[in-house]
Amino acid sequence: MSNTAPDFRLLVESFHPVIVVDSLEESRLARLLEEISDELVMPIFTWSATEGLCRDADRRALDRSTTHPLAALQYLQQLSCESLFFLKDIAPFLKDPATARQFREVATQFLHTRSCLVVSGHGIELPPEIAAMAAHFELQLPTAEEIGAELDATVRSLQERGQLGAAPTDPHTRESLIQSLNGMTLNQARQCIARAALDDGVIDLDDCWRIIQEKAKQIREDSVLEYFPPGDDLPALGGFDNLKRWLQRATVGFSPEAQALNLEPPKGVLLTGVQGCGKSLAAKLIARDWNVPLLKLDAGRLYNKYIGESERNFRKATRLAESLAPAVLWIDEIEKAFGGGASGGESTDGGTSQRLLGGFLTWLQEKSAAVFVVGTSNDLFALPPEFLRKGRFDEIFFIDLPNAGERHHIFDIHLRRRNQETETFDLAALVVATEGFSGAEIEQAIIAALYESLYQRQPLTTELLLHEIRQTVPLSRTRAEDIQRLRADAHGRFVPVTSMTAKPERDDPGLTPGA
Repeated sequence: MSNTAPDFRLLVESFHPVIVVDSLEESRLARLLEEISDELVMPIFTWSATEGLCRDADRRALDRSTTHPLAALQYLQQLSCESLFFLKDIAPFLKDPATARQFREVATQFLHTRSCLVVSGHGIELPPEIAAMAAHFELQLPTAEEIGAELDATVRSLQERGQLGAAPTDPHTRESLIQSLNGMTLNQARQCIARAALDDGVIDLDDCWRIIQEKAKQIREDSVLEYFPPGDDLPALGGFDNLKRWLQRATVGFSPEAQALNLEPPKGVLLTGVQGCGKSLAAKLIARDWNVPLLKLDAGRLYNKYIGESERNFRKATRLAESLAPAVLWIDEIEKAFGGGASGGESTDGGTSQRLLGGFLTWLQEKSAAVFVVGTSNDLFALPPEFLRKGRFDEIFFIDLPNAGERHHIFDIHLRRRNQETETFDLAALVVATEGFSGAEIEQAIIAALYESLYQRQPLTTELLLHEIRQTVPLSRTRAEDIQRLRADAHGRFVPVTSMTAKPERDDPGLTPGA
C-alpha cells in the first residue's frame, strides 16, 4: 500500500461524499483508487468527457450517452452498490446550473454511505455550494520506493525496444539515480530516465548530474522554489566565526547520537543586518558546506490573487522541500513573505499574509524532515513579534558592515578572482578609504575600476581604485539613520556573526562578509 492510501481510505470510510484531488498525476491517483478498492472491496467507475462512464473491471462504457456529465451523474445515481466514482476534469462542467444541481443531489445521497465522488484535475474551482461538501486530499510526491519501481519499469521498457543496454545493477548507482529523481512526479521521472538513456544508450552514475539539472529546471517551472544542486561552485566564507562555530555544532543535531537522546534536529536560523554584507552568500554556503540541495523560496511567486492559492503554493513548496530532504530552504527577504500584518494595523491582503505566517510557524514547529530553514532579512522588525520569539528559530544572527581586517580580505579575494596581483596594490590605503563600505560596494568599486582601466588601456592601479571609491557614496552614508537603528535594535537581541575578538583570516582563501 502506498504511503497516502491510509489517509485516503480514512476519508472514504468516514462518509465524505466528495473528495477533491488537485493533481495532474491521473495514473498515480488511479493506482491509489485501485488499492482502496481492493482494501474495501468496492468497485471503481471512471468518467471522462471522451469515454463516458466506465466500470474499471472491464473498461467498457456503460452507456455512450454518459459522455455528457449530467447524463453520467443521473446514471450513477441509480447504482445501488457502494462505489468509488473517479471523475476526471469534471469541475469546469459544474458551472452549468443543472449539472451542479445533479452533482449536489448525488453527493447528498452518498452522505451516509461509503460511495464517493473523486474529482480530479488541476486548479480545481468548485461552486461554493459544492465546495462546502468536499474534502481536499493532497497527493504527496512519489516515495523513493515508487521512484525505484518507475526506474525499473522504464528501464525494462527501453530494453524491450532495444534502446538500452544493460540495466544498472550496482546498488550504489541505483540508489544515486533514485536520489537524483527525488522530488519529481512519476511522469517527470520517467521522461528524465528515458532522455538520459536515449542520449548514450546506458544508464549510469554520469546521468545523475543530467537528471539533477533537469530537475532544477522543472522545479523552477512548476513551483515557487528555485533549486540549486549540492556542490555548486562557490568560494568559502571567511569571517562570520560565530555563525560558522554555531553551524559546526548544529550538524550533530542530525546525527543518530542526537536522535538517541531525543534531540530534535535544528530548525534553522535568521540572518539580518546591513544590505550587501553577505546574508545571501551565507545561506548558499551553508548548503554547499553541508553538501545538500539549496531551495530558494520566491516570495513574489508565492502570492496569488485567487483566494486560497497562496496557501496552496506554500503547502506545495514545503512538501517539495521535505521530499528533497536533507535540504536547506532559503527564504530571502522573509519579511516580504510573512510580514504583511506586522504593523499592527488592518491587513491589506485579506488576511493572506497572516494565514501564511500561521501556516509557516506551524510547519516550522512540526516538520519532521531534515529541512534547515535560512531566513534572510534587511529588517526583522517588519515581522510580527511571534515570529522572533525564542524557539521559533534556533538562533538569530546580525551581520554588520565589515571591519578593517575583513575589508582587507575582501579586496584580496576580489582582486585575485579577477586575475590581479594583490602585492602591487596599497591595500592599507584601500582599507582606510572604504571605511563604512559593505562587501558588495567594495566589489562594485573594483569592477568599475577594472572597466576604467580597460577603457584607458592601462593596468589597474591603486589610484584608479581610490578614484572609484571616492565616487561611491556607500549606504552607510545615504541611509546612516537606518543603519544606526538596525544596530541599536540588534544590540543585545541578536548574535553578531563575527565576534569582537576575531582576527581576520589572512590565509583563508574564502570570502569575507559581503564578498
